[in-house]
Parts: sequence; structure tokens; C-alpha cells
Amino acid sequence: MTYCTAMRLDEGLVFLSDTRTNAGVDNVSTYRKLFVFQPRPGSTIVIQSAGNLGTTQEVLDRIRRDLDDPDAGESLRSADHLFEAALYLGRLSVEVATAHRPALSAVGADGTSTFILGGQIDAERPDIHLVYPEGNYISASEDRPFLQIGETKYGKFMMEVATEAGIGLEDATKVALSSMISTARANLSVGPPYDLGVYTNGADGVLQFRIEADSPFLARLEGVWARNLARALEELPALEPGDLEVLAPE
Repeated sequence: MTYCTAMRLDEGLVFLSDTRTNAGVDNVSTYRKLFVFQPRPGSTIVIQSAGNLGTTQEVLDRIRRDLDDPDAGESLRSADHLFEAALYLGRLSVEVATAHRPALSAVGADGTSTFILGGQIDAERPDIHLVYPEGNYISASEDRPFLQIGETKYGKFMMEVATEAGIGLEDATKVALSSMISTARANLSVGPPYDLGVYTNGADGVLQFRIEADSPFLARLEGVWARNLARALEELPALEPGDLEVLAPE
């Protein structure tokens, strides 16, 4: 399992992915799940992945092959709009999963993958798209300017409460990391190192960071959350008479 999240903000985009892959308790590995491409001048694309690792790696290999081939009919380089890049990624994902489906189905395995694709092409507004295993996509909305893939449920509440398009990139990074910490605490299949990408509108590239398990900032962030959650527990309202209804014995 994995957890990736991306945020579309007024100032730019924030991407965060864990690196843990889990094929059983005795087979835990670390693989990068956040990839940055600059197919041509004025085009910056970030791809995050969740799902079958074999499918993901073949899709990424095909993307790189097409970029290296100047005669390729379609590639990230040929996309004039971000949604076209999302559809291209979706088609590759479907092709790879379909090719391996008979063999994987025979052993009860799922060969599909889900992706987040974000970035900016030329003067278009930066955006993020969630690409489904079926090849179609959705975009972040104005009311919900973030996307998640993988093990999404544990960190979703944090993103919904704290994410607003108007927050700055630094605050958004702290929100994303808090969501990741909540997920990792609840599910051992998600864990560090974490890969962070920060894109400022109109920038020539993405600032990339690797956050290790022993990061001092992660420790401080977890400490703040622990203290404030304990304080919140102390401030929970008292139960008053009539708040709870006693059920009659059956």
C-alpha cells in the first residue's frame, strides 16, 4: 500500500508521497513514487503512483521511452494541455494492465495502478488530476483543492479540515505532512522516507525534498500534534443528563 496526496493552491502545487511497498510483513521495500518530468521548455509535470508496482514501473519506462523518441506519435512532450497528459498516462496504464491481466488474474493479483498527474504547461493554470485505473480522470475542485491515492482514509480528515486554496505553500506542506503522519501511524504499510515536491506557479522546475524517518522537523511536528490532541481531549464537553439515551433490556 502507499499514500500520496497533492494540493492545488493559489501560489502553486504541493506533492507528497511515501516510499514504502509491502508484499507481506517480511517483504517491505522502499521505492520512489513521485516523479518529475520537464518534457519541453515551459512544461513541468509531476506523476505520483499507487497500486501494482510492476505496472507502475512499466508505465514510467514507456513514458521515458516516448520522451527519448523524437518520432513518438504521443508523449508528455506532445501534450498542449495538462488534461491531455492525464489521458495519455491513463491510456498507457490501461494498456500495461490489460497486457498482464491474464497472468495476474491466474494468481489472484490485481495489476492496476492509480496516478496523480499535476503541473503546468505553458501559460495554463497549474492543476492536478487523479487518473483512474480505467484511464479516465478527475481534477481537484475549488471546494476540495486536493487529491489522494492509495491509503487515503486516515489522512483525509486532516486534508479536508486544513486545506484551502488560499493557504501558502509552506503551510500546505505542513498540512500534507500531518496527513501523512496520521496515515503512517494508522497503517504500517505506509512509511518514510517521504518525497516532497513543491511547485511555484510559473517556476522552471519543482523543488524536491526527501524527508527521512529521523527528520527533526517530523519529530517536532508529531510533538505538536500529540500535545494539542491531548489538550483537545481535556476540552471535550461533559456528558449532560439526557445526552445519551439508555436502551431498554432486550
